[in-house]
Amino acid sequence: MKKSILCAFVFLFTIPLFAQDEDIADQDVDFPKSEVKLNALSLIVGAFEGTYEYLLNEESAIGINGFVVYDNDLDTDLNYYISPYYRLYFGEKYAAGFFLEGFGMLNNVEGNRITYFDNQGDILSVEEDNITDFALGIGLGGKWVTNNGFVGELSLGVGRNLFNANESGIDFVGKLGITVGYRF
Repeated sequence: MKKSILCAFVFLFTIPLFAQDEDIADQDVDFPKSEVKLNALSLIVGAFEGTYEYLLNEESAIGINGFVVYDNDLDTDLNYYISPYYRLYFGEKYAAGFFLEGFGMLNNVEGNRITYFDNQGDILSVEEDNITDFALGIGLGGKWVTNNGFVGELSLGVGRNLFNANESGIDFVGKLGITVGYRF
């Protein structure tokens, strides 16, 4: 009789302890939610691309990246783009591993170059008609995160311009990245 009372007593007191442990396990762990990244590939070819990403939960994030060409020798008509995105992650780590991305892209490209001459054939002025368009696209890639918060990423995306593709002659836009950064 004393053993059964003692067992019941121990059992009744251990239930709240296990329930408390389960409650602790069910709580969200406070992971870092922000990342800043630089595209190393674009720096090599003569452009700057920076990214800010906010992690919504363990499998999704929103972000924005901006791209600006600074080297006039770069063989592209693209001047800049600003691209917000949404990502869905499929990895084991928090917001890491393989991902799918949907993005929008406000992009500006060089259009027609108009040169004005005087009566002697000397150049008076040169005007460039830059064209701005908006594209929607999809992408995919992979992200690796160290325990210290350093981030490495490979990504590829393609989108289609929606409004001024006939004027610019550019129907499709692309995103390619070998990116490094930090999660904080």
